[in-house]
Amino acid sequence: MSTTTEYTPKTSTGRIANFVDQRVGGSVIVKEFGRKIFPDHWSFMFGEVALYTFVLLLISGTFLTFFFDPSMAHVIYNGSYNPLKGIGMSAAYSTSLDISFDVRGGLFMRQVHHWSAILFVAAVSVHMLRVFFTGAFRKPRELNWVVGGVLLILAMAAGFTGYSLPDDLLSGNGLRIIDGVIKSIPLVGTYISLFLFGGEFPGTVIIPRLYSLHIMIVPALLLLMVGIHLFMVVVHKHTQYPGPGRTNDNVVGFPVGPVYAAKAGGFFFIVFGIVAAISGLLTINPIWNYGPYDPSPVSAGTQPDWYIGFVDGALRLMPGVLGNFSFEWLIPFPWGTNTLTLNVLIPALIPAGIMFTIMFAWPWIESWVTKDKREHHLLDRPRNAPFRTGMGVAGVVSYCVMWAAASSDLIATHFHVSLNDVTYWLRVLFFLGPILGFIVARRIALSLQRKDREIVLHGRETGIIEMSPEGTFSERHEALDVYKLHQLVNYEDRKVIPAQPNAAGHISGSEKRRGALSKFFFEDRVAPVTPSELAAVHAEHGHGPAEIEGSSTESIEK
Repeated sequence: MSTTTEYTPKTSTGRIANFVDQRVGGSVIVKEFGRKIFPDHWSFMFGEVALYTFVLLLISGTFLTFFFDPSMAHVIYNGSYNPLKGIGMSAAYSTSLDISFDVRGGLFMRQVHHWSAILFVAAVSVHMLRVFFTGAFRKPRELNWVVGGVLLILAMAAGFTGYSLPDDLLSGNGLRIIDGVIKSIPLVGTYISLFLFGGEFPGTVIIPRLYSLHIMIVPALLLLMVGIHLFMVVVHKHTQYPGPGRTNDNVVGFPVGPVYAAKAGGFFFIVFGIVAAISGLLTINPIWNYGPYDPSPVSAGTQPDWYIGFVDGALRLMPGVLGNFSFEWLIPFPWGTNTLTLNVLIPALIPAGIMFTIMFAWPWIESWVTKDKREHHLLDRPRNAPFRTGMGVAGVVSYCVMWAAASSDLIATHFHVSLNDVTYWLRVLFFLGPILGFIVARRIALSLQRKDREIVLHGRETGIIEMSPEGTFSERHEALDVYKLHQLVNYEDRKVIPAQPNAAGHISGSEKRRGALSKFFFEDRVAPVTPSELAAVHAEHGHGPAEIEGSSTESIEK
């Protein structure tokens, strides 16, 4: 007969922990998750910045909800800001002013919330660029890439809905643009606008509805996506950069507990401190300078927050007519004539639609072209994937051109140039910029690969000039260390895969297109150095000037 002795903690903290563990099994979860290994690289911090700024958004947003009244009811302002005393405005704008001037710490919290929102979208964007350029979206992480894209869209939605809540002149003009875009949708646009605004713009319900989206629906979806994203990171394990001892079957780094948890906690407070310092020193969105929203005036020199600016820029770049061709069409229907305003509909929906469609589909496009269905847990250096890098740069250039166009009026006034000239140049860059960005980025990546080959084969230049017994002068080359050599030579050699016939011996049209894309992707490439190439170079040079002292082919073979 055996007996089991029940563990009895001696401290109150231990007793509480034991009580919880016996009922929810927390120790198993902590033990399993605490042993997860995370690699240590500075580029992985962008995801952490996004997570920490999202936490700051939740904390500061909760504070603001205690004082904000999301009502469009007409009130007379009688607060502390004297220039607006006695002015009629909505309750939303009035309480926004009260938060800024009458609530202790209110302006600071408003600015923490706004700066955190801007940094949150920026961190998500840069994190996704890191994932794209390093190939971290490949199998088995395609769905996590899609989750990241949804997170980016939700972050923009959260920013826009919150940006519009104060009901000041600047945010009201932004809503006016959105109303115009919605009304440009054929057939149903006017009905959507009437439903959203509760009548003719600006209506009386848009602020309460945006408030509900901003504090409940969008944050709930964001929390869901963040949870799914982190769950997939744990399930798939973290990607890592190539290096000695690093393979697709392991992860080299630090465990979550206690090393990574301590570092992550410290990094959170660093991010919080930086956001607090920025919020305390730099004013953002001074709504008291804009005044309450009135549909009649439009302020000059106004731009939305940077992450929505590309839509405004696309609208500014779109011409109303091209020669005798008008983008405004009158289409007769049995119930009357409808206007199709393409000069609003096209720039507002098409660029964003193309950008996000390519972004979501890219993992499957690349795996289809390369016929690569394997799992990938090692990252690429961007230079070792020239076509992908060129496409990423092309997308960034396209976005930045539209972003710059949102400030075309300020560019013209600050640099004392014609607004029309600025618009014409930006229109040219809208089409040529991505092409030039692709070509330049791809050629730079190939050039860096060639440089890597040269360094591997001939060693690192030391700057030391030596004279041989024969009287010739040469520069001494130094062998690379094992880590650097591994980094420069251990990458996947992507070759052109021509169109392949099927079982019946026929080449389908889809396969022909895939073969053409494969040629376009990988026709220009630089193959990594092989062990035989390095051994041949050593044998050729012997003890000559290009000898690499202390080098070995073992690192390449491994």
